[in-house]
Amino acid sequence: MRTLLPALSTPLALTALVAGLATACGAEESAPAAPELSDTEHNDADVAFATEMIPHHAQALTLVDLTAGRDLDPALTAIADDIRAEQSPEVQTMAGWLTSWDEEVPETLRDHSNAGHGGDRPSDVMADLEAEGDTMTGMPGMLSSSQLATLEDASDDEFAGLWVEAMIGHHEGAIDMATTETEEGRYRPAVDLAEDIVDAQTAEIAELERLG
Repeated sequence: MRTLLPALSTPLALTALVAGLATACGAEESAPAAPELSDTEHNDADVAFATEMIPHHAQALTLVDLTAGRDLDPALTAIADDIRAEQSPEVQTMAGWLTSWDEEVPETLRDHSNAGHGGDRPSDVMADLEAEGDTMTGMPGMLSSSQLATLEDASDDEFAGLWVEAMIGHHEGAIDMATTETEEGRYRPAVDLAEDIVDAQTAEIAELERLG
């Protein structure tokens, strides 16, 4: 019978294998346990989750704004509407948490756009933020100013494919961030929201891939 494991031709080899397995099991057992969830207490992971997800959501909403006036598949427009309906209230919820925790609520791309900072185009605003050393593009899935400009300038035929690609990557980044919160967060409402983000955006990725 063929096997994928190498033959253990000596007792020494068998002893080494057993020791290696024991070491691996020990490493797994020593992994830190997830924090006990609380309805009132929070930890640093909760603060990081809200602080980073607010600008991440804000850029997703900017991507949704870019679909306005475009001749797009109604199914794609429906996904954009769903993203707006989900993420706008989530931003407000997370901002409320940070305020209640005496933490700073981060400024976002949309805040700067509404203030007339850097021009009307999101890509212009993003370019100014990048020049100022803003770290938003360091978060997973975030688009750079040049990527936003490519979307803004695309024809309707080009836009749909580019938008789907951008939103899938953006959602994948959000899922990574939310998964970290489910593993490390303590504040139960934040962990619950993170789980909702994973579920909603995983489903949207599947629909976007179908449309793409």
